[in-house]
Amino acid sequence: MELRELTAADAAATAAIEADVFAGETPWSRDVFLVEFAHPYTFYVGAFDDGELVGYAGLAKLGPADDPEFEVHTIAVARGHQRRGIGRVLMDQLVHAADMHDGQMFLEVRTDNTAALALYVSYGFIEIGVRKGYYQPTGADAYTMMRASLSERAEREHVDGSDAAQEGRGA
Repeated sequence: MELRELTAADAAATAAIEADVFAGETPWSRDVFLVEFAHPYTFYVGAFDDGELVGYAGLAKLGPADDPEFEVHTIAVARGHQRRGIGRVLMDQLVHAADMHDGQMFLEVRTDNTAALALYVSYGFIEIGVRKGYYQPTGADAYTMMRASLSERAEREHVDGSDAAQEGRGA
């Protein structure tokens, strides 16, 4: 499998996967992906198997340069390639980008998408809200999830470690 940043030449293949994976919702078109790929604050990565796009993920960097946050715009794996770890490999790229800038990450996910929820939780995302009727036209609900920044996670580990050390000393 090869990973590389997506370009305008990949927009049609990306939209084809999108139309299949998100059928019944509002899948993004080739033109939407062209705009997303061209934006200077987005990063889209594709997974390729023998030159064929089999999955993609997109991330936007938002906010001030010295304190950014990141929003996962999309992640999908073609149906014939699911359950092979491709989604995890793509997610690795997104969390690495956010961690390089010490930014929090946010996303929305269908409340009934148990596979995606398990993936996100494994990366440290927590549910922070519910968006009723978020996905259209089906009206499915979405969880809003957040992953703390690298420095926030380190601080929490330090505090948790200090608490454990205190408990060990009988404090």
